[in-house]
Amino acid sequence: MPDGTESESRKLLGRLRDTMAEDAAGQARLDKITHLTADSMGSEVCSIYLFRDEDTLELCATEGLKKEAVHQTRMRMGEGLVGRVARSGKVVNTADAPSAKGFRYMPETGEEIYSSFLGVPIQRLGETLGVLVVQTKQKREFTSDEVYALEVVAMVLAEMTELGAFVGDTAALSARHTQPTMLRGGTGQEGTTEGHVWLHEPRVMVTNLVADDPERELQRLDAAIEQLRVSVDEMLAGAVEDAEQLEVLEAYRMFANSKGWRRRMEEDISRGLSAEAAVEKEQSAARARMSQVADNYLRERLHDLDDLSNRLLRILTGQGKDTGASMPADPILVARNIGPGELLEYGRQLRGIVLEEGSVGSHAAVVARALAIPLVINATRITTEALNGDHIMVDGDQGLVHLRPDDTVVTAFRDKIAMQAEAQERYASIRQKPAISQCGKRISLYMNAGLLADLPSLENSGAEGVGLFRTELQFLVRNKMPSRTELVAVYKRVIEAAEAAGDKPVIFRTLDIGSDKVLPYMKPTDEPNPALGWRAIRVGLDRPGVMRMQLQALLRASEGRPLTLMFPFVAQWEEFRAARAEVDKAMAIERKLGHVVPEKISVGTMLETPSLAYASNKFFEEVEFVSIGGNDLKQFFFAADRENERVRRRYDTLNVSFLTFLEQIVQRCSATGTPLSFCGEDAGRPIEAICLAAIGLHRLSMRPASIGPVKSLIMRTDLDALYDVICDARERGEQSVRGAVMDFMRWQG
Repeated sequence: MPDGTESESRKLLGRLRDTMAEDAAGQARLDKITHLTADSMGSEVCSIYLFRDEDTLELCATEGLKKEAVHQTRMRMGEGLVGRVARSGKVVNTADAPSAKGFRYMPETGEEIYSSFLGVPIQRLGETLGVLVVQTKQKREFTSDEVYALEVVAMVLAEMTELGAFVGDTAALSARHTQPTMLRGGTGQEGTTEGHVWLHEPRVMVTNLVADDPERELQRLDAAIEQLRVSVDEMLAGAVEDAEQLEVLEAYRMFANSKGWRRRMEEDISRGLSAEAAVEKEQSAARARMSQVADNYLRERLHDLDDLSNRLLRILTGQGKDTGASMPADPILVARNIGPGELLEYGRQLRGIVLEEGSVGSHAAVVARALAIPLVINATRITTEALNGDHIMVDGDQGLVHLRPDDTVVTAFRDKIAMQAEAQERYASIRQKPAISQCGKRISLYMNAGLLADLPSLENSGAEGVGLFRTELQFLVRNKMPSRTELVAVYKRVIEAAEAAGDKPVIFRTLDIGSDKVLPYMKPTDEPNPALGWRAIRVGLDRPGVMRMQLQALLRASEGRPLTLMFPFVAQWEEFRAARAEVDKAMAIERKLGHVVPEKISVGTMLETPSLAYASNKFFEEVEFVSIGGNDLKQFFFAADRENERVRRRYDTLNVSFLTFLEQIVQRCSATGTPLSFCGEDAGRPIEAICLAAIGLHRLSMRPASIGPVKSLIMRTDLDALYDVICDARERGEQSVRGAVMDFMRWQG
């Protein structure tokens, strides 16, 4: 590029703006942009490649290459230098393109006479839309100023593509946010639903990309950053009791005062961008770096910068979170991520949830399960692809999202929903019937809960009681520790709801925090493997103050009625004895204070670690009941992190070794007369549930919506015959009994 880069950049951006303002078709605009860019860069070639689908780039406009190659030349992601830029999201700058790694000659373009190559990604907020290329016959590397200038043009192209400036007749020029899109994620909460998109963070649209008065834009940026600093300081002042939030806000303040961040935006403005465009250019760069960073801490800091950029953009554009749009009657919440408190504010009005991030054990997943709302996690690109009001179908069973689905998908999806609705009607007819198998075995089905909103399901689902009430949700959804009085009120309402539903039992699990459940006001511990670290009963015994407060709240809420509670993540008998001693101390204190204590108290434990299965008989004789925590036990048994999508589906619950291990626990509890139940996701999966029942687990606890399907299959199954099938498969040396069980069920009809 000629000398005087800043003024030349402004001239080029001004010419681009004028081109955009012209009343012309999308192809004509692209053609003019390639001509203007090649002329300003002093290059013989300028070409624009855009994605026609997620894996294929198409040459959409060129100055210098053969015109007949436009819309004919295509390449796969990673193919050639253009594909390399698209895949990596990084600049390729070489003086000798034919000798560069990955070069592929496209004979129809006539590019063989050009030596130098500069390709930059056309990106918007981390999403690559295409590649912008300049080439020259002369062998030379482009200067850093030239690279920068081309990046600015690419950024303008990305924004104008988003705004629909290049719509044409080919797939690569189709309007964005209008085509049917299927996104594959992970299952956070099962269930299928359809509705319309409601964005938790509405997208900020930048329409004025180019500015003629850099001084005015710098003043606007200064004023916006100052306003941002003030708002961050105010948030910090109001977060004195929230350690985790303090850490995030301190990072915000660091970025808001970062001279490097500010300097880069000022340079962008000096070269012709508006203040908004400069902020978004930096935000896109941060998003691109985010995808390349493996370190969780650095990723979180880049997320902080991304969020801060959004706040700055909202100040500059005046586009607040309240866009004036009305929430649809059937909202499907779409967000990058969301906290449990924010999710509870939406409550049951949501039909479904789709998150770009998240995990199966995240707070949002826990709340979604409690509210029985279908949830898909790790749906890459959903926040950049979806618009408020878009038709969306969510398949939580398969982890699939259909955005703006075509008629074929809509028909198939609605058929699936209708079939599920018909099944639910059939389940309603057996709601009050006991789950008795064909061979006469009685299986008790309980529900899991954690919120007061769950309690109506005690009557509606046919559950015989609450097999697990997760008390940590009352702690997770607050920004400060709940008081004993508040907890007493919550626990009392749970007990009263169970009484009103027919005097059904409730098992309260004491606070299960740590690992993936860190309290907002609890200082995070730096542990290499939190799932195996300081969590649950370990926290309670090391810091007994909270445990004692919670035990007192449970005792007072019972008001003399029977109380059942259990401790999570007990790994050895000694831990249970220490926790049981805390219950006795709390009872003694309550009596001393003159409070009524439960007429009967039962104290049990969750068996979530293999070590507890091998405790002495004395432990099984002393504990009043045992509940197998299937989710954790399975991950520790197979050494497969349930938060890791690569390995968590690798191991089958119906694996012979795992079923044999569970059966050994059944036999130990049977020998000592210890009541035993199974609690976890697998209890709510009909095939897994009948296998658990067949090996002797006659008490299962699951999400309320699973009780009907599980009961229906139990009532149609001969569990004795199924047990023989399991034993035969085991004797044959099969790794999993699933195939044999499925054959048996088909034969049984």
